[in-house]
Parts: sequence; structure tokens; C-alpha cells
Amino acid sequence: MKVGAGDTAIELRNVAWTAGGRRLLHVEQLRIAAGERVAIVGANGAGKSTLLRLLAGFTLPASGDIEVLGRRLPLCGAALRGLRTDVGQVLQGLHLVQRLTALDNVLIGALGRIGGWRGWARWHTADDIAEAMAALERVGLAAHAAARVDRLSGGERQKVAIARLLMQRPRLILADEPTAALDPRAAEEICKLLAAAAQGATLVAVVHNPALLPRLAERVIGIREGCIAFDLPLPHVGPEDLAALYRNATEAMAPVVVPELADSCLLGEY
Repeated sequence: MKVGAGDTAIELRNVAWTAGGRRLLHVEQLRIAAGERVAIVGANGAGKSTLLRLLAGFTLPASGDIEVLGRRLPLCGAALRGLRTDVGQVLQGLHLVQRLTALDNVLIGALGRIGGWRGWARWHTADDIAEAMAALERVGLAAHAAARVDRLSGGERQKVAIARLLMQRPRLILADEPTAALDPRAAEEICKLLAAAAQGATLVAVVHNPALLPRLAERVIGIREGCIAFDLPLPHVGPEDLAALYRNATEAMAPVVVPELADSCLLGEY
């Protein structure tokens, strides 16, 4: 689905997130326009992944206002399902169904559009299957359509996740370190495929390797100790800006345990 120029995809106002009595993220103001490609960078524990979870509605802020694709969070029921249909995710854990084939995992991307008994029964039309095969073809995995994903390599599994995005046709893509644990060659390929999948959508990606920034972003947001340290166009980001994010950063922060999210209004039905 194409985005309109000048539309707002994401807006945060005075958003804070706390855990264990500590405020771990505080964003006073952030606006991302529809169609932008934005990278989030920062040290471990800076709040990058937490920010993506907030945008996806998987966790709630302690305070502040969040709007995603014109919807004010939190959402419940059908409204939350509608948001999840429009928001595609590529996570470090991939969230693929390991026992299913690559083709079946890609078809999951269409469930938000199908709904009803067809969704529950995973009953797909010939057109659905043809579209899923075309998505696998685009990422170079058509020959592995019948393979279980737990028998694929890490790079191949990430390609399945991107093919699922293509099948979903999201308006917003949230990618949390999509090249983590991949070798440099595979990382470059995944970035290229992800950027292509984001055509006509908004892309927000947590990036751990600064060398990959030109592949994924035109704007870079640096987060340090839970706050935005800089928000710059990619050409204006220098080595000193990136180095400052990690200088004296507490890389070995005490772990924060996030409780399981059992609230049906928060999780909804995905």
C-alpha cells in the first residue's frame, strides 16, 4: 500500500517506559513521516528494541502519547488487529513457525487480510499461493518453498521473514537488527532485500553495524541511555556522533525482566 507524501506514520510525545522502578526510555518528541527510512542506533541497553516494541503495541508506555499510522495506542480487539495487519516486523528471533515450510510461513503474512474461518484453517486460494511463491522467488528461495524453516540457514530464514513481509504488504516495517548473527555477505543481501520490500512503506530499523546504514536509512536516530542523543540526515552523521553513543555507555546493564504480556487488549489476536 502506497503512503502519502507528508503523512505522519509515527508520532511520540513525552513517552516514557519504566521497568524495575527505573525509567529506561524517555522520548520527548519524535515524528517519522510516511515513507521515510529511519535507522535507530545505540549501545546495548539504550532502549532501541523497547522503542520498537512500543510502536508495535507489544508493550505500553508508563506515560505519554503514541500514534502509529493514525491510530493512538493502546488499542484493543479489532483495532489492534488492524494495526498489526499494517505493521510488518522482522525480529532477531524471526518468529517463524519452525515446523512449517517456507511457503506456509510466507502465507501467514496474508492472514490479516483473509480473516474468518479461512485464516483459522489456513485455507488459501490459488492466488494466495501464487503470490507467496512470487515472494519467495523475489528473495531467491522459490526452490526451498517445501523445506521446513528449521532446516534452513540463518540467512535463508531471514529471507523467509522478508518474503512474509512482501505477502503482508505492510504500511510500516519495524526491523530489529535484521542482520544480527549473519556474515557480512549475507547481511548485505538481507539489507538489499529489506530495502526493496520497504518500497512504498515506512521503514524503521535498529541497526547494529554502522556500515549498513546507507543500505537501510536516509535518517539516523541515536539513542543513549534511553534518550534521543541525535536525529540527523544520514549524510550528516559522522564517526564522532556514533562514537559518543557508546562512550562510557553501560554495556553490561543489570538485566530487566519484562513480564509476560497476558492482557488481551495489549496482545489482541495476531
